[in-house]
Amino acid sequence: MRKQRLKLTVAAGAVLALGLTACGGSSSDGTSGDGNGKGGKEAFNAGLTSVLNPSTKKGGIIKLAHSEDWDTPDPGETYYGMSWDFLRVYGRSLLTFKAAPGKASNELVPDLAESLGKPTDGGKTWTYKIRKGVKYEDGKEVTAQDVKYAVLRSTDKVTFPNGPAYFEQFLNLPKDWKGPYKSKGMNTDSAISTPDNYTIVFHLKQAFGGFDYLAQLPQTVPVPQAKDTGSKYRNHVISSGPYMFDKVQNGKLYTLKRNPHWDAKTDPLRKALPDGYEVTLNVDANDIDNRIKDGSLDVDIAGTGVQAAAQGTILADPALKARSDNPTIARLQYLSITSQVKPFDNIECRRAVMYGIDQTGYQTAYGGQFSGGDLATTVMPPSIPGYSKFDLYPNGKDHKGDLTKAKESLTKCGQPNGFSTTMLYRADRPKERATAESVQQSLKRIGIKLTLKGVPSGDYFSQFAGNPPYMRKNGVGLATNSWGADWNDGFGFISQIVDSRVIRETGGSSNVSVRIPQVNQMLDKAVATVDKGARDAQYGAIDKRVMQEAEVYPGLYGKVLLLRSSRLSNVFYSDAYGMYDYLSMGVK
Repeated sequence: MRKQRLKLTVAAGAVLALGLTACGGSSSDGTSGDGNGKGGKEAFNAGLTSVLNPSTKKGGIIKLAHSEDWDTPDPGETYYGMSWDFLRVYGRSLLTFKAAPGKASNELVPDLAESLGKPTDGGKTWTYKIRKGVKYEDGKEVTAQDVKYAVLRSTDKVTFPNGPAYFEQFLNLPKDWKGPYKSKGMNTDSAISTPDNYTIVFHLKQAFGGFDYLAQLPQTVPVPQAKDTGSKYRNHVISSGPYMFDKVQNGKLYTLKRNPHWDAKTDPLRKALPDGYEVTLNVDANDIDNRIKDGSLDVDIAGTGVQAAAQGTILADPALKARSDNPTIARLQYLSITSQVKPFDNIECRRAVMYGIDQTGYQTAYGGQFSGGDLATTVMPPSIPGYSKFDLYPNGKDHKGDLTKAKESLTKCGQPNGFSTTMLYRADRPKERATAESVQQSLKRIGIKLTLKGVPSGDYFSQFAGNPPYMRKNGVGLATNSWGADWNDGFGFISQIVDSRVIRETGGSSNVSVRIPQVNQMLDKAVATVDKGARDAQYGAIDKRVMQEAEVYPGLYGKVLLLRSSRLSNVFYSDAYGMYDYLSMGVK
């Protein structure tokens, strides 16, 4: 989740051997997320380890808001963490992460599938049986063919440029496959076969021991081919979950109501407590915080935490503090430094930025220790297996920048008096705006002049920061970025933001700046390593190799201060999604 989203990639031909957690179910009564059968009372950080206000009461509307537009509700393309968390109320993937507080949420459990995948052929073939009787909002039964079609349509990166790239890299797709629209009628059984209406078999190019992690992706949410409208499907996603879209006003409002054909007997995970959801879009971020405080909103669905203006009030008010949680998350708040934009094609100019930024100013701007995070020196956070502690660019006294080394680097890159460049940030996020302004002031001290440009979050990666032609044409040297893990593993965290093979010249890319061929080779070697200890060590080495090139400025290991309304029941923080679990909430 950078950007608040989850991602992963690996080169075709690589072999991955990841240990999978054993399958387990959610608590049957919806009140026990911590395994002890007890719910929790509202208190600061109580939602990190227990279910708050446990209840089985049905009814009410949960009210959520977002400071920007949605990227897309289409499960085949969406790539923000908030969307992956929320779409589980209207879509059912083969597997999902357990609805439980904290670390227990990292466990994979069956959803549309009856069980975790069954590997054969040394991990090159994975078979899933889907549940019988699961119905769409129109009453038609979900079939294995619908899941196959959903996965195949997601591989069309012209129609869906921003979605995950896992399946097209792993599946044994036909050589000339271009997606179901352009390759209509092509036999794809070499990649996915469906022996019957309830069996789906994935055929891979190489063994992949962690394929169950791909089976939990939203791209396995079934899509009935007859109802698919391509890029316009986002305007009416067909529900396979307990809720269906009622009103869709892109950029303004989404409302969801109950799917009359959802059957709880086919769904052991969802309690479907509220009568519906209301998601308001493009609401000022500070206004969202104020409305949660007064109870007219329940949660900021972005899950990125309150703004600086609200933090002090919340921490000083016992009643508000009891409705907040302050988790440390597997996330890096960072800057991408674009080596394709002059003068950042010179490594010494990039190093000048590394030395010149006031990191404590960066931390303060992003929200301080409570809602910003701890000062970072690496790409991988300490919570990720394989993390290696090192600091290649000591940041001077009090972490305010080493201006002497910064100026030495400017001289070495032929820019002794500094230079000018543009920096992007997400306009709807006050934290990113404040961070950009802090970086602007920091670098001004060494003669680097930044022109700041705020752009929409919904298009941030597809049109701007993740679009190489735009970056080059507009001279964008720096961009704010944020990244969290698909799951807490070196591969699940680092691969998508450092593998240059994920960079696309058209459409969005999660890797905005890192283009190091050696890193690609190191990733291939790491994912082919069976021994976990040896594999973890390789990810630490990859981290250091990335930092040597100074194409990423690591700002903070993330923390967020989350606030919830007092109306909610069954509230808890999901470590898997890095925010509150939206699947389980109800209204008291």
